[in-house]
Amino acid sequence: MPATIIESLDHEGRGVAHHEGKTIFVEGALPKEQVVYSSYRRKPNYELATANRILTSNALRVEPRCRHFGICGGCSMQHLDASGQAAAKQRVLEDAFWHIARMRPEVVYPAIGGPAWGYRSRARLSVRLVPKKGGVLVGFHEKRSSFIADMDSCEVLPPSVSELLPQLRRLVGALSIPSQLPQIEAAIGDAVTVLILRILQPLTREDEALVRAFADAHGIQIWLQPEGPESAHPFHPLDAPPLAYTLPDFGLRLQFRPNEFTQVNYGINRMLLRRAMHLLQPQPGERIGDLFCGLGNFTLPIARSGALVFGVEGSQVLVRRAGENAALNGLADATSFDVANLFKASPEMLAGWGELDKWLVDPPREGAIELVKAIGADSPQRIVYVSCNPATLARDAAVLVHDKGYRLKGAGIANMFPQTSHVESIALFERQ
Repeated sequence: MPATIIESLDHEGRGVAHHEGKTIFVEGALPKEQVVYSSYRRKPNYELATANRILTSNALRVEPRCRHFGICGGCSMQHLDASGQAAAKQRVLEDAFWHIARMRPEVVYPAIGGPAWGYRSRARLSVRLVPKKGGVLVGFHEKRSSFIADMDSCEVLPPSVSELLPQLRRLVGALSIPSQLPQIEAAIGDAVTVLILRILQPLTREDEALVRAFADAHGIQIWLQPEGPESAHPFHPLDAPPLAYTLPDFGLRLQFRPNEFTQVNYGINRMLLRRAMHLLQPQPGERIGDLFCGLGNFTLPIARSGALVFGVEGSQVLVRRAGENAALNGLADATSFDVANLFKASPEMLAGWGELDKWLVDPPREGAIELVKAIGADSPQRIVYVSCNPATLARDAAVLVHDKGYRLKGAGIANMFPQTSHVESIALFERQ
């Protein structure tokens, strides 16, 4: 097995080295380390490898907290301390801007950080009956595999949910359909935790009694999903409070269903909102667009400032939820919403919205390329862009800066997913 010096980290948290003319991506290795590695995939120009021995350690290397690290595919950076993770993600963002868009932000914002453990307010757990491993497994997939990791805890889940993993294994194993329950989705609110059981066959009466007893014993609510996501419905108890999270800075409480999108890290979401409002600077009398508005996570804080907010989202369900949340928080008169496919945005679509002074854009991983291409002469003065993919953010930034006359005033990361390589970021564009 060869040894090499690690030069940097890539966007997936792997160490990058060069050996005999090839680029080597080494899982479990950190910059400046000398490691012995073994390759598990070889291509003409690169190899994928795993670190077998660390000969010289990076000063920021730490002992992984989770005993399943290295097997479970949910985390890739537990061997690097929190400050090192944030710095690595900031470099990924800056590299994307430079290599894809040939630009650098005028200001690099300090990284937004928070608790590194027990932060996930939602998770999708796979379930599989594996007699050779003692019965039912509940957890995340193994790295580079469709197998489910044999895990009895998870350090990034809240302890109350992590502690349920062994009990969930026993519950599913006791049901009449252990091979017909492929997924459990967890969603955590401020007053209730919901587990959605994806069932491919109906529960028997005995099964129902077991599930009710489980919910009562652990103080959670169980939903059942017999078909697609729209089929999910409460099972027990039926009088549980609705799922919701709060935004204390703005005096807001937003309700949601367990299968609707929310940010997984409530603490980081609050700090990200604080920065977004600082950059956007919404003012009374302004009309501001919240594009990809979801259930109103950014819409309602903007409206609380006194601005009028126009939210656009492709999902009718989420637009309805956003309107309900606006009404629940006394902001119905300050908000309006529309359902539109922003991946097919056009100048005509934008013209139909009327004049918008500023935009808040928070797209999925695909980014907002058609939206930024459609910007015309009546473009907003300021755009705050929240991104979960540095590559598509940089691609869209290239259009905004090189084609639409904006300046990239600043950008920085929010460590929304500590222990993983996922990069959440926020950028400010201003019209020149």
